[in-house]
Amino acid sequence: MNTVAKIISFIFHPLLVPTYLMVLLGFYFPMALYPISPDSFKLLFTPFLFFTFFLPALNILFFRITGTISSIKMESRRERILPFLLIFILYALISYLIYYRLRVSLDDGLMKFLLITDGLVLASFVITLFYKVSVHSLGMTGLLGILLPLAKVSEDGLLFIPLLICIIITGMVMSARLQLGAHTPREVLVGAVAGFSVSFLSMIILF
Repeated sequence: MNTVAKIISFIFHPLLVPTYLMVLLGFYFPMALYPISPDSFKLLFTPFLFFTFFLPALNILFFRITGTISSIKMESRRERILPFLLIFILYALISYLIYYRLRVSLDDGLMKFLLITDGLVLASFVITLFYKVSVHSLGMTGLLGILLPLAKVSEDGLLFIPLLICIIITGMVMSARLQLGAHTPREVLVGAVAGFSVSFLSMIILF
C-alpha cells in the first residue's frame, strides 16, 4: 500500500498541479486561457513546466544538498518556510514574465488563472509560518475549487468528467498522505479547506 501511496503522491505532487490545470484547460476549455491560442499554448507549455516544477524542484534539491533542509520531504514545518517562499517568488516571476512579455491583460483568463495559482502558493507559505499543512491536499482541492465553477459554465458539460475524475484523485491523494503518515487528518483537512476556499473564492471574485 505504501508503494502505491508514494506513486500517487509523486504523480500528483503540488508542483505539478498548475501544469495539470493548464493542460486540462488547453484541451477541454481553451477559451478560458484567452488570449493564448492552442498553438501558442504548446510553445508556452515547456517554459511554464520549467518555472513551476523543475526549477522549484531543483532548488529544493539544492537546499537538501547544502543541508538547509534535512530531507526533500521537508517533514518539519520550519524547514518548509524558506523553500515555500522561494517557490512563491518563482511562481510570481513566471506570472510577471507572461504578463510583461506576452502583453497579457489582467482581465484575460490566462492571467486570472495564474493569479489564482500564485494565491494558492502564497496561502501555502503563509499557513506554513504557523502550522504544518498538507500541500498535496491544498493543491488538489485548489484545483477542484477552480474546476467546479468552470464546469457549471462550460457548454455541453465538457468539464463534468474531468471534474469527477479530479474529485476521485483528490480523495486518493489525501488518503495516500494519511497512509504514508506524512500528515495527520487535521493537517490534511486544513489543507483541503484552505485550497478549496482560496481558489473557489478567487474564481468568484475574478470571474
